[in-house]
Amino acid sequence: MTDAAMIDAPNPALQLARLRAIMHRLRAPGGCPWDAEQSHASLIPNLIEEAYETVDTIQRSDWMHLREELGDLLLQVVFHSELAEEAGHFNLDDVAREISDKLIRRHPHVFGQSAAATSDAVLQQWDEIKRKEKGATDQPYLHGIGQGLPALLRAAKLQKKAAKVGFDWPDEAGVLAKIREESAELHDAIASGDPQAIAEETGDLLFSIVNLTRFRQLDPELVMAAANRKFEDRFATMQRLLMSDGLSLEAATLEEMESAWQRAKAQLSEISPTT
Repeated sequence: MTDAAMIDAPNPALQLARLRAIMHRLRAPGGCPWDAEQSHASLIPNLIEEAYETVDTIQRSDWMHLREELGDLLLQVVFHSELAEEAGHFNLDDVAREISDKLIRRHPHVFGQSAAATSDAVLQQWDEIKRKEKGATDQPYLHGIGQGLPALLRAAKLQKKAAKVGFDWPDEAGVLAKIREESAELHDAIASGDPQAIAEETGDLLFSIVNLTRFRQLDPELVMAAANRKFEDRFATMQRLLMSDGLSLEAATLEEMESAWQRAKAQLSEISPTT
């Protein structure tokens, strides 16, 4: 079937092929100028944005929009594969083949003779196979872990990886003590006025807080996203309350904003006790 015919294909089983044909047409001469100008590097912000928008719909249990966001995310995979195919590197079939082969290799308890009856056993087996595949058995244990991830997520991944070989606090009390220690060291750094020390100790404190989220089996990125939403909601409510008092954000004093903030906090707490 030609690309032109594939673009109009109604068959549900052909929709992925249809998407590829549409992407090819957009990039072809006479297609879309914007799509034709894109590169792997220029699409990085789009890839990150679509991933986070997909996460947002999952958090909100918005299943209709999840379908839409998964489509947007899939488009990024198809787009990058189209660029790679144009450059003679690989195509979407190669991408699908490689992940299929990887899934089979890394699930020998399903497709082979290995045994792994628990999730922990599966993860340990996966990690061992991965290290052998990447020739990382002679590399430092944390070599290449989480490269390219946002810093909070990478911190959690590094900590989790280190914990697998026993480098971990025996209980949460140790984590909380470490947070207090790092907080005190940051306080001392601020008192010293040394910018480098302040930056370093701030990072250490953040790293120790990420460790607490790991102990609590929380995702630090999602925890931070929830805090961002809470701040955004409270700020919007604060602004509305100020406007009802005849004040704008620009005209209000810090004391007036603080008063409205506390009222906003109380209002939102009444709506949702967990806010």
